[in-house]
Amino acid sequence: MVSLRIMTPDDWPLWQEIRVAALTDAPHAFRARLADWHRGGREEWRARLAIPGSRNLVALREGRPVGMVRGVPGDGGTSELRSLWVSPEARGGGVGDRLIEAVTAWALRSGSTTLRLAVIPGNEAASALYRRHGFIATGEHGEVLPDGVTREQVMVRRLR
Repeated sequence: MVSLRIMTPDDWPLWQEIRVAALTDAPHAFRARLADWHRGGREEWRARLAIPGSRNLVALREGRPVGMVRGVPGDGGTSELRSLWVSPEARGGGVGDRLIEAVTAWALRSGSTTLRLAVIPGNEAASALYRRHGFIATGEHGEVLPDGVTREQVMVRRLR
């Protein structure tokens, strides 16, 4: 059984643990790099969880973290889904679905009309998961990746 826990700034040690696990397991799936996160101290980790209106979730199985996701409010009725990751031992068990559904519900309650995300080109497993949840590629390019050339691919889902 998997439960979802809403993170607060006081939960920063658990958030740090799961974020480091995600960046260690799948460095190819994120724009951020593990080295960037190791430089951050306690206050930086807390600040990530204190963004006004954001929703930060950790999936727990038997008390152990097995997934994470962030929902961040944006402009013009658009919220963002960020940092989705599921541990290898929990993949294929619906954890990613639960995390996406939780952020979607949060975005709807927040009054958002659109949920936006960026995925690394070539991350077909993530793209397929997002498509199953109604996200479509926009053709818009996101941020430049650490290689200085490749850009994220933007996907959106209309909520209303």
